[in-house]
Amino acid sequence: MTELLFNAFLMNTASHYHHGQWRQPVARQADFNDVDVWIDLAERLEAGLFDGIFFADQVGVQGPADGDFSGNVREGLHLPSNDPAVLLSALAVRTKHLGLAFTSSIVQAHPFDFARKVSTLDHISRGRVAWNIVTSAVENTARNFGLDHLPEREERYRWAAEYADVVYKLWEGSWDEGAVLKDRERGIYSDPAKVHRIHHEGERYRVLGPHLPSPSPQRTPVLFQAGASGPGKAFAARNAEAVFIAAPTPEVARAVIAETRALAVEAGRRAEDVKFFQALTFVIGDTEEEARAQEAHLESFISPGGYLIQMNYGNRPDGTPYPLDTPLSEVRTTGSQAVLDWTRMGVTAENPVVGDLARILTRRNRVVGSPARVADVLEEWQAAGVDGINVTNWHIPGSYQEVIDKLLPELRRRGLARTSYTPGTLRAKLFGAGDHLNDRHPAASYRGAFATGA
Repeated sequence: MTELLFNAFLMNTASHYHHGQWRQPVARQADFNDVDVWIDLAERLEAGLFDGIFFADQVGVQGPADGDFSGNVREGLHLPSNDPAVLLSALAVRTKHLGLAFTSSIVQAHPFDFARKVSTLDHISRGRVAWNIVTSAVENTARNFGLDHLPEREERYRWAAEYADVVYKLWEGSWDEGAVLKDRERGIYSDPAKVHRIHHEGERYRVLGPHLPSPSPQRTPVLFQAGASGPGKAFAARNAEAVFIAAPTPEVARAVIAETRALAVEAGRRAEDVKFFQALTFVIGDTEEEARAQEAHLESFISPGGYLIQMNYGNRPDGTPYPLDTPLSEVRTTGSQAVLDWTRMGVTAENPVVGDLARILTRRNRVVGSPARVADVLEEWQAAGVDGINVTNWHIPGSYQEVIDKLLPELRRRGLARTSYTPGTLRAKLFGAGDHLNDRHPAASYRGAFATGA
């Protein structure tokens, strides 16, 4: 059987995904400013043979752009939060195999500067960096970076397409293979004939180049993407090597995966060029009874209001609240419409309303039971086409240690989890091939494109 991949999905903040849990005495995320919290976790994950640590990020406050954010502050909900890219540089030097994925929006950084940051991280980590490409769905983000409003979804993905092309040109085309010589006798560090400007001129960006860093081990980082709307799936089909989904059931996941892979084939790639990671939360006990008792304990710390604040599903796009009896089928959001639709599909009630949202959200993508029971459920997800799991946590580091100590041994007995790391870069580990993007990816077209006479 094929081994499942595992990422620890988290955020450099106190309250990321399961709100209220930072109040637990064992929850070290309350001290997220302490780098030792993250070093300890990264070392545990690597000892447990996790494939990666995956940081979500947000560069704005959920809710109306000019609205009240006291709830965010009170909950510690993404506020305060720190830059995950900076943190990764510390984790890179304390680990050797663990993938290091971080989220960065097209809104927050100019592509020339961003490309330089990523190449630097890939050098430091010896080729273990991944970028989660996001277009932002929070109105406050747009205001933080000088925009009057958040562009419509289709416009954001057009923006992302140009952004991706700029960084691809820098990573793949600005430096040829063999450009770095380090020839001390002749005094030539790099061959000028093999370093090129990119001369990009587009709708949003004009970038001359050349790329300042020399090629890193992967050149282009492993590319994650989480868009599940129509434009999001089209963007993923062209660009993503891994797609992060939060489908409510394996059946829904199967349909999303099949559609995206078919679009990838239409874009000139192969279906297997894209891997899919499902978000799941685990409550694992030695017995079913122990797992249910542990679940009840965790639920005693839940903050329902935190879930509503994060998803921004209780408000209309203009910031005014929906009446509690509004059917979820009528809710439209500037946040993730796809996740809202998936949430609604996973509800057994005939016509759930906004007032049901908090209860629904607190239980999304939760798997409870003994190691054998949880492993059975993971086999169902894998049969639907899922390649890996983004493991969300109740508390750090305990939620991940529980997976390492209880779930992974059971999965290894079934041949569903790795027993050792393979050498090489993150891309080589995930795909069992080379360090660089394959020739079917659109970024590959920029290799050699800027050489004299090309």
